[in-house]
Amino acid sequence: MPPKGLPRPEEAWAGEVADQRDDSMPMRERTDVFHGRVWSVVRDSVRIGDQDSVRDVLIHPGAVAVIALDDDDRVLLIRQYRHPVGMYLFEPPAGLLDVPGEDPLHTARRELAEEAGVAADRWNVLVDLFNSPGGSSEAIRVYLARDLTALSGGRVGTGEAEEAHLPQAWVPVEQAADLVLDGRIGSPSVVAGIMTLVAGRARGHADFRPADEPWLPREWLVDTGRVRS
Repeated sequence: MPPKGLPRPEEAWAGEVADQRDDSMPMRERTDVFHGRVWSVVRDSVRIGDQDSVRDVLIHPGAVAVIALDDDDRVLLIRQYRHPVGMYLFEPPAGLLDVPGEDPLHTARRELAEEAGVAADRWNVLVDLFNSPGGSSEAIRVYLARDLTALSGGRVGTGEAEEAHLPQAWVPVEQAADLVLDGRIGSPSVVAGIMTLVAGRARGHADFRPADEPWLPREWLVDTGRVRS
């Protein structure tokens, strides 16, 4: 039961509990503020309810990440420097959706090969998430990859800054979950992916979705001009 007096009658939701697209908030004007190498910033004037508002929005191409699970029930984490936070983070293999028209699953397969030197025969969708929907349009799809094999010759090093050296750690699933719960690792894709994997395992994997399931929220972002192309 919620605390006494909550929710207020006018804020009691009686509909389905699910994210929902909405085109009833008309955008009156969009101004380009910044156009960078990967993402852009725009300033939108929008009518929200009965108020005119201005919102600065980071327009992002979107991304995929891969929780790779081996036969010994370990997940692959990669140690990579992330300049915006000035830290080395342990993350799953991941990459931007910056190839126009490329299927996200194909992007995930490529990133697993390029960043880890690994291929997988069995794929599922683990979880879809918005990284920071209060200010960014970035949508992330996290896949589960199983039946792994090492690529001949390992990964092809890109030699590009943060990706030139990517040490690997193969961590038992339950230990990885403990690292999340203890605050030892905190990238959004690793938190969402690991904890969804643990929850799914507790339910007998019954809820893992097909790898080719349509990604409807991202389709909506594309259709409404909220994805950097």
